[in-house]
Amino acid sequence: MKTAFEPIADANSRILILGTMPGERSLQLQQYYGHAGNHFWKIMFSILERPFSTDYTERKKLLTDHTIALWDVLQNCEGKGSSDNAIKNEIPNDFKSFYNQYKNIRTVFFASKKAEDFYNRYVIKSPDKSYHVLPSPSRANTWKRYDEKEEEWRIVLEYLK
Repeated sequence: MKTAFEPIADANSRILILGTMPGERSLQLQQYYGHAGNHFWKIMFSILERPFSTDYTERKKLLTDHTIALWDVLQNCEGKGSSDNAIKNEIPNDFKSFYNQYKNIRTVFFASKKAEDFYNRYVIKSPDKSYHVLPSPSRANTWKRYDEKEEEWRIVLEYLK
């Protein structure tokens, strides 16, 4: 059974980015988007116009400094490898408690269509939040080039204002 991480969030968080479940390398490193081939951190540093860092503490600070929370839809699951398609026997995170704790979150971005699919299966979307699906930053997402992914992720900036 795989277990997801605690959220990166604080009382100022207004935006939530949701993945499905950490991949194998992320679980080994105990870091969100820990695989060096994943574009998540490169995209975030780029769109937020900050120098790229591999330091995980700096990565987390980048998000919280910009009122961005990061979490996964699933709390636990089974499955071999890192593919979202291999996920089975999933258990969702407790979003009711999460949203009660982080009351300022009004915008939710799914870091893949699969993350949205799992969310829709287990969570009722709230009319007081806006929801958006972004292209997966995974290197396995070969349907879009890096520059196309980054361009689509720039929508996050519109909700930071």
